[in-house]
Amino acid sequence: MTHNAITAQDIADFLQNQPGFFEQHADLFANLSVPHPHQARAISLGERQILTLRTRAKEQEMHLARLLHNAGSNQHINHAMMQWCARMLAEPDAVQIPAHIIRSLSDLFDIPAIALRVWDLPAAEGTEFTQDVTDSIRDYANTLAQPYCGPLDGHEAAGWLGSPPASLAILALRTLPGNPPAGLLVLGSEDPARFSADMGTDFLETIATLAGSSLHRLAVPPLVQA
Repeated sequence: MTHNAITAQDIADFLQNQPGFFEQHADLFANLSVPHPHQARAISLGERQILTLRTRAKEQEMHLARLLHNAGSNQHINHAMMQWCARMLAEPDAVQIPAHIIRSLSDLFDIPAIALRVWDLPAAEGTEFTQDVTDSIRDYANTLAQPYCGPLDGHEAAGWLGSPPASLAILALRTLPGNPPAGLLVLGSEDPARFSADMGTDFLETIATLAGSSLHRLAVPPLVQA
């Protein structure tokens, strides 16, 4: 006569399905020993449960600390974004807005290398921000459904920066949602990981939307003084 061997899974299933087992065998529960998770000795089942609860509490504490840190970072970013928008809205001379975009982004978000070029904006004609705009750059802007983030990789617009960056982000700027791009904003960093291909782009998309909308004032030709 053969008997099927009882496996560890069988025991686990039995205990799972018999919640009153240790209540009925209280002495066994009190005297049962299990290996210590970090030391070469045995401890009681109750002690092991306490250690497990302590570990879980520590993990929850660390998780809460990360949430608080992220909340603080987000608050700082939101405050900086509000300051950036306020500066652009307060600028009385629309022609100065491209310079404001660059200066404020550099000051508030610690971006070391920034370049901006625009086109089809009559009030900006003849300024430095309309130079070096080629047909290929305009065609590339039309392909950007979302910001490009990654290595230099031969991007023509990166030539607007003072020196080749280790990583860059390229943002297409639209003066109104649904309009074709009227400019490109290029952000460069010496840190290869600053603008990585796998990073989220929500923050950059917000910058592109706000910067593009502020450029709408340049779509109207400047008034000619009599």
